[in-house]
Amino acid sequence: MNQVILVDSEDNEIGVLDKMEAHITGQLHRAFSIFIFNTKGEMLLHQRAHEKYHSGGLWTNACCSHPQPDETIHQTLQDRLHFEMGMECPLEFAFTFLYQANVEPNLLEHELDHIYIGVSDVIPQPNAAEVANWKYISIGHLQQELRDHPRQFTAWFKLMAPKVIQHFISKQ
Repeated sequence: MNQVILVDSEDNEIGVLDKMEAHITGQLHRAFSIFIFNTKGEMLLHQRAHEKYHSGGLWTNACCSHPQPDETIHQTLQDRLHFEMGMECPLEFAFTFLYQANVEPNLLEHELDHIYIGVSDVIPQPNAAEVANWKYISIGHLQQELRDHPRQFTAWFKLMAPKVIQHFISKQ
């Protein structure tokens, strides 16, 4: 279960690799990120568990992970959201996002990330092994926090959040 699907920049599968090896060598692989908003338009954030292998204690989107070689992203979205945040939510595909970012300790995220957005007022029941804390935050307050305290957020979240916010607002 600790493998990732290697892809090219067009999302064509080109192989499979151990997840840690992919993050050590910076191999491009498929991922997904889930962004949840409530009906007030606030974004759900979670603080990664401090024990996570990277970015522990940093704030990020509702859920993110990697589909396994024997499953599609669609199969794993709800399973992972339930595993991490203890909730279900209808999700819609928004866009893909290719990025590279250094993360501690000396790992490299190089992902073609499939972004999904949902709207829900369900109260999360997070998995303590994955999530230290959670909150809903207004878009304006989030944008201010990203400007004033960027080191409190994961590398990928800082890159994706502006595009997700723009996409979400455009659909309102």
